[in-house]
Amino acid sequence: MAFNTAITRMLGIEHPIVQGGMQSVGVAELAAAVSNAGGLGILTALTQPSPAALAAEIERCRTMTSKPFGVNLTVFPTVNAPDYAGYAQAALDAGVRIFETAGTPAVAAVWEVLRKKDVFILHKCTAVRHAVSAEKKGVDVISIDGFECAGHPGEDDIPGLILIPAAADKVKIPLLASGGFGDGRGLVAALSLGAQGINMGTRFCATQEAPIHPNVKQKYVENDERGTNLIFRSLKNTARVGKSAVSDEVVKRLSKPDAKFEDVAELVSGKAGKVLLDTGDLDTGIFWAGMIQGLIHDIPTVQDLIDRIIREAVEIVDSRLPGFRAG
Repeated sequence: MAFNTAITRMLGIEHPIVQGGMQSVGVAELAAAVSNAGGLGILTALTQPSPAALAAEIERCRTMTSKPFGVNLTVFPTVNAPDYAGYAQAALDAGVRIFETAGTPAVAAVWEVLRKKDVFILHKCTAVRHAVSAEKKGVDVISIDGFECAGHPGEDDIPGLILIPAAADKVKIPLLASGGFGDGRGLVAALSLGAQGINMGTRFCATQEAPIHPNVKQKYVENDERGTNLIFRSLKNTARVGKSAVSDEVVKRLSKPDAKFEDVAELVSGKAGKVLLDTGDLDTGIFWAGMIQGLIHDIPTVQDLIDRIIREAVEIVDSRLPGFRAG
């Protein structure tokens, strides 16, 4: 059985499960595995060093899957901005027609490039007001990201149980539920709350195909629902990462009066994080992780994971929920 939703119909996929764009992790091996398993795989544009490298990665992904996949473009607040327009154009020229976007309001410039072609834009938001604004600006899907998520949950601290239906009440375009999803129970809950599918990041990190050292994957299994740290809170740029000695130190340093980003820069650099993912040395940097770690108990293949999520969801809908009806 497959779930037939606005997301599956729009994107031409079998299951309403989308892989989030994940820096250093969203490469061809993982994206192709998700697409081959019936979901939507996503290549992360900025994982590649240049637009030309992204084009090559897109072609490499096509050698691994004939099914739809997309490209993530996240616009970060930074002084030396990457060539976002160049990455967008490279993906368009390579024939990509599904894009996940996120980040600062400057992402609107990326949308202008993407709309040169007939594309689907899935835009990630952490607040209902931002979702309403993005809908007005013409995106096709809202991915609403609850406080449970890895990465940047915004500053409102609204969990998915409230944020998803609140967004569903306000926007008319299809909604993806993001943050805290990793099993069939979550999929059914998301559909019940008004979403048309789920977006998963951390759960896909703990799969065989994720390009992450086994030590880090095992850490996702070992950590429970308390196994994250919120960093950068005092800088109004909150991020949720896996709990470790390094992220504990980041929290400690930034808790001091007048603390600045420079006080932790060497601990949180992207270069250090990449070394951690490649070598498995958890003392090297930080790694992104959501509260869903509390529901991660194994490291399956992507196919087995998605099959299990759909099987669990079907069992809940077909067997468990009818039993609660009185007469």
